[in-house]
Amino acid sequence: MIPRPHHFETVLQRLAEFPVAAIIGARQTGKTTIARAIAANWGANAHHFDLQDPRSDAILSSPMLALEPLRGLVVLDEIQRRPDLFSVLRVLADRPDSPARFLILGSASPELIRRSAESLAGRIAYHELPGIDALELSAAAHRPADGLGALWRRGGFPRALLAASDTASERWRREFIRTFLERDIPELGIRLAPATLRRFWMMLAHYSGQLWNGAELARALGVSEPTVRRYLDILAGTFMVRVLTPWYVNSGQRVVKSPKIYISDSGILHSLLEISPTRNALLAHPRVGASWEGFAAHQVVCALRAEWQDCYHWRTHTGAELDLLINRDSQRLGFEFKRSDSPKLTASMRSAQSTLKLDRLTVIHAGDRAFPLGDGIDAVPLERFVADHAKRPARR
Repeated sequence: MIPRPHHFETVLQRLAEFPVAAIIGARQTGKTTIARAIAANWGANAHHFDLQDPRSDAILSSPMLALEPLRGLVVLDEIQRRPDLFSVLRVLADRPDSPARFLILGSASPELIRRSAESLAGRIAYHELPGIDALELSAAAHRPADGLGALWRRGGFPRALLAASDTASERWRREFIRTFLERDIPELGIRLAPATLRRFWMMLAHYSGQLWNGAELARALGVSEPTVRRYLDILAGTFMVRVLTPWYVNSGQRVVKSPKIYISDSGILHSLLEISPTRNALLAHPRVGASWEGFAAHQVVCALRAEWQDCYHWRTHTGAELDLLINRDSQRLGFEFKRSDSPKLTASMRSAQSTLKLDRLTVIHAGDRAFPLGDGIDAVPLERFVADHAKRPARR
């Protein structure tokens, strides 16, 4: 496995500050691996319950009786299978002596699980675990030969990234999509035909990197706009889709208020688009630019160790736009993504810089040379941006 020290240390910090910490993220991103490492760090006084294991489920048939006597660290894996446990955790978290810390792992957002937000408000801290990112890959002893290129083609799911070949990676991703639709979604209590959600997901892949257009998707699927919005919420709530909120600014300009949509993992995007698992097939595909933009945006957010809730896009009705705006440490950072090796300064960049009062605007590109584009605007290769941030101390 590729070491993931940032996530390991962040979760430890959350456990030190809160009686309950949660690692959330898509299935197969490595939540259980990190939880086991944390449990090993805790020592002998750690207890692990896998709620997909019938034996753990049987032990927790009377959850208060099973959990109350435990001391140290208690790990509850796949918590979305047992939302009834949240009310029990609330009682146990409020004990004055705090004899145990609880680490819960979930493959769905708190909003989709529903009960966690109400039951554990003020008692729980969440940490989202994405797939392997370029920063982690650059520090790994064992990685695919072409590094960043493989990460883009295959995506960040560990088993897809570290597969023996591109073909094996594609096979794993196709099985992941099938299992997600046929097993994971029903386990959340969502009654929706797998074929319907697959069709919507595949259609959404063609819109990755574009503004959300619910009316157009609803017409294509023959359903209502609220229905396609529900489908989007399901995929976003299970970390398959990233919804980038629009930034509003009182500038006198009319601003587009639709969110921007990305398929979260580039490898899953390529499987949904049915791109042959080779570099040349990807480069020849008409959606290659959108794929690279979504991939690069994800790597920038990970390299900065930023939170997605602090990330936005900006666009006006006159055509000015900014692909990614990050509010971080009292700074306002802007990013544009260009899949070329010689990006140019544009009027749109200048408009974004002045209107949004950016501290810095960085144009991330696919070349290998960094150079200035203007005052406060730099063009930086994606690989160079990641390498520069690998030298900086981790931000918690």
